[in-house]
Amino acid sequence: MVALLSSIIVGVAGVAVVVFVGQRRAVDARLTWGEAMIAANFAFFLFFWWYGVIPHQWLTMAEAEWDWSSSKTVWGIGKVLRPEAEGGWLPLTINYLHLKDLIAVLIYVVGLGGLIAMWAWWNDRAKRADAAAAVVPTSSYGRPLVRKG
Repeated sequence: MVALLSSIIVGVAGVAVVVFVGQRRAVDARLTWGEAMIAANFAFFLFFWWYGVIPHQWLTMAEAEWDWSSSKTVWGIGKVLRPEAEGGWLPLTINYLHLKDLIAVLIYVVGLGGLIAMWAWWNDRAKRADAAAAVVPTSSYGRPLVRKG
């Protein structure tokens, strides 16, 4: 459990670093070769962490610590999901192995959705900067307070 929570904290901290840099870096700033190499390695690290380490830690915890295997059937709260083979109404048998793998897939989906959202946020920085620059403070008479020229 500690390994899973620690890996999630590291993954969220990596995303926070991207947001931190994205808010402070000028939109029109040129990228040097060294900055590009650091950014590429960091992006690879985030891919590796969100698609490799976090799902692995989940699967390891579910198998080793919680003993989620195909021999245990999911019955749900109040045995709502009890299969027909065991006297219930559900026509299929759901075991903890299926549930464990489904949660792993959800981790991948969250990682992919977060990655796409992060790319969209990073690429829209110029639009937000233009919108913020377009707003010129005006006096109570409607005249701009900033001198042009």
